[in-house]
Amino acid sequence: MEISKIGIVGAGQMGNGIAHVCALAGYEIWLSDVDQTQLDNAVALIERNLERQVSRDKISAAEKSDALDRIHATLSLSDLGQTDLVIEAATERETVKQAIFEDLLPHLQPHTILTSNTSSISITRLASRTDRPEKFMGFHFMNPVPVMQLVELIRGIATDDDTFKACKAVVDRLGKTAATAEDFPAFIVNRILMPMINEAVYTLYEGVGSVQSIDESMKLGANHPMGPLELADFIGLDTCLAIMNVLHDGLADTKYRPCPLLTKYVEAGWLGRKTGRGFYDYRGETPVPTR
Repeated sequence: MEISKIGIVGAGQMGNGIAHVCALAGYEIWLSDVDQTQLDNAVALIERNLERQVSRDKISAAEKSDALDRIHATLSLSDLGQTDLVIEAATERETVKQAIFEDLLPHLQPHTILTSNTSSISITRLASRTDRPEKFMGFHFMNPVPVMQLVELIRGIATDDDTFKACKAVVDRLGKTAATAEDFPAFIVNRILMPMINEAVYTLYEGVGSVQSIDESMKLGANHPMGPLELADFIGLDTCLAIMNVLHDGLADTKYRPCPLLTKYVEAGWLGRKTGRGFYDYRGETPVPTR
């Protein structure tokens, strides 16, 4: 099927990035959120990021203007009923995602494909709570969306070939690369990445190294662009913990046990960059390790 209109649920870090790249690729976008301020901030951020691309000669001023014209911000989920594809990009909590799909279903057209940008939750289980499990799949973008080239496509047990091909065509049109992952906890990227981050937190917890020494060791010793604790702050420590819990619960292996220090930071509300503090304190001019 031909996809021309895309609905995006959630105007946060991931949702605004997905709206940005999809609008730039020529899709009409309906970006939904429960918070008007979040929507306003998302559109403003998209405009700033598009302007940055213009200043770097990545796109033209006309392309920026056209992309912004294609984005329609709305507080009403029912407005997404006219779309051909919905990408849910809400918080990484299964109950929240299920409630969103439940609210969406009465408004959707029969052909509309439902997808989730979940980074870890079972696609088969999410799909089973809808009226179209064959038209449901995982559509996992990497953060930051305008920069990262990979999109994980995850088929649930019922996902049909036409749905997969339609989503793969969207990834191709965005100029990104699709990786096909099976529907197991955390898929490919986070199945590998999150245990590494969790182990870095254990290394800090056990006093093997400081925040700075752990991050410098991985940047200079393994050629990683960001240290694992810096990356955890960028992703959000609550998201990291949620994914580790999905891995631990879903695979029942003690090697996925979340580090108690990671849990403590989340309980403190120190979630990383988005709250101003995580493994680093971002409230000053330069980030300072908190341990």
